[in-house]
Amino acid sequence: MYRISERKSVIERPMFTEHCSVRCRSASAREENAPGNPLRTADATTYRRRSLVTRTLVFLSVALLAGVASLQAKKQPVPAPKLPAMSQGAVEAKEVSLVRVNVTGQPFDYFRPWQKKAPFTKRALGAVLPHNHVLVTADLVSNQNYVELERAESGEKTAANVVVVDYEANLALLEPTDKKFLDGLQPLELALDTVVGDRLAAWQLEPTGTLVVTEGLVTTIGVTQYPSEVSDFLTYRLSIPMQYRDSSYTVPLVKGRKLAALLLRFEPRTQVMDAIPAPIIAHFLKDAEAPKYQGFPSLGIAFFPTRDPQLRAYAGETGKAGGVYITAVEPGLAAAKAGLRAGDIITAVGNHEIDENGSYVDPLYGKIQLNNLFGAQAYVGDTIALQLQREGKPLTLKVKLEHRLAEDYVVPPYNNDEPPGYYIVGGLIFQELSRQYLREWGANWQKEAPQDFVYLDHFQSELFPEGHRRIVVLSQVLPANSTIGYDDFNYLVVKKINGKEVKSLGDLAEAVKTPLNGFHVIETVDDPKQLEINAAEAAQDADALQKNYGLPALQRVP
Repeated sequence: MYRISERKSVIERPMFTEHCSVRCRSASAREENAPGNPLRTADATTYRRRSLVTRTLVFLSVALLAGVASLQAKKQPVPAPKLPAMSQGAVEAKEVSLVRVNVTGQPFDYFRPWQKKAPFTKRALGAVLPHNHVLVTADLVSNQNYVELERAESGEKTAANVVVVDYEANLALLEPTDKKFLDGLQPLELALDTVVGDRLAAWQLEPTGTLVVTEGLVTTIGVTQYPSEVSDFLTYRLSIPMQYRDSSYTVPLVKGRKLAALLLRFEPRTQVMDAIPAPIIAHFLKDAEAPKYQGFPSLGIAFFPTRDPQLRAYAGETGKAGGVYITAVEPGLAAAKAGLRAGDIITAVGNHEIDENGSYVDPLYGKIQLNNLFGAQAYVGDTIALQLQREGKPLTLKVKLEHRLAEDYVVPPYNNDEPPGYYIVGGLIFQELSRQYLREWGANWQKEAPQDFVYLDHFQSELFPEGHRRIVVLSQVLPANSTIGYDDFNYLVVKKINGKEVKSLGDLAEAVKTPLNGFHVIETVDDPKQLEINAAEAAQDADALQKNYGLPALQRVP
């Protein structure tokens, strides 16, 4: 495994939905349905049904009121009673430290890697922070072409630059090009003391600029997976009756006029929200102050709880029951460098004892998963002491924490903002396997994508312990003279081309320079095991392929 977490099945559904939907009739429908929007419109059929019911009720109400009016025409009008106050309130936008963030962009198409998808627009709210910065989610600025800040009270606008972005923690920091643009807005401080039972207020803006405040209750604080599906981070869970409004892509949550969290995902049917908490934001901001952003540390292990007494007996654990059983250690990462092995039991991290469920007692949150010790509380370069049991004997190891870059994975977990590589030989399209490619099958990609590819992604560390390579696949075939009979071949893992082992698109580009007896010979892991195309025909097809399919180039090699 490549993240510190309990081992999970390849086909297990995520605990919480990454996307959600709410009903909206505004002109912002296109923005609302943008890919990855935490608040998306509900099913149109449901809306039409509800509209029909509403119209019927209105008609009956009008008829009833007309009858009552005829009976009481001579009576004096009675003042309407005052309604009780709601949990949602409106205040002037100029009283809060928020700006609108308008983003335009164009994501890459991993099924057609030579082109991009349709352009998108997103609108969000950014939290004004010290040092002339604005905080938003990384999803908002992914694949952006232009970012613009807008003052809510005046409509004044300016361009903005992305200073730092962390797709694992889903956070990004913006800076206006006009250095005086944020003058007059008081920067928000962070509320780091949120606990279960606290009430947080979600801030949203109406199209008129009016600020709408919706309160929610913090029901759970735990560790969950973030959208990048790389790491598990501290998360607040709230029960909150929030509705879609303009600029809802990023929603700040405040406590006592301090920033407590940012919206991560929201499920309108249950009115449950997950939020990125202030401790994760504080970690991100501290890292962002360094000359080079390093990100969150990665220990490089996979573990399993030790609730089963037979597992503890198998591992030779003695004394008090507790700790987690290490099932895998990533080669070349922090844990492996420190000497951890599969089969060790971690019983304590620093001064924190780990129970058999993999939790420790946090002074603020109570029992919480040990992942939090390597996420919100530790930084790259820190050295932590791990108390272990190895074959029943106590052992202490010191681990210097490191960050694992996306390019260090065999199957990169994300590569936003970078065009995908590809290589076309006579209509055969070769690509490097990535999580971004797998996500083209949708939110349920773990079940919908080719299962061979999902398996390679999930078990990449065990299958390729040496690392420092990529998995090249034959993704699809474009009809051409040289590929007649090969139209149905796709989703094949490539082993060799022309007798040379292929561990990257660069290897493939070198291998096709030397055909075997006039043919390109492609060896694959699964059937048909081997394909051959005439090298001369493939070269002759090049111009026709570019013309017929509108290809700007036949290759893009990283």
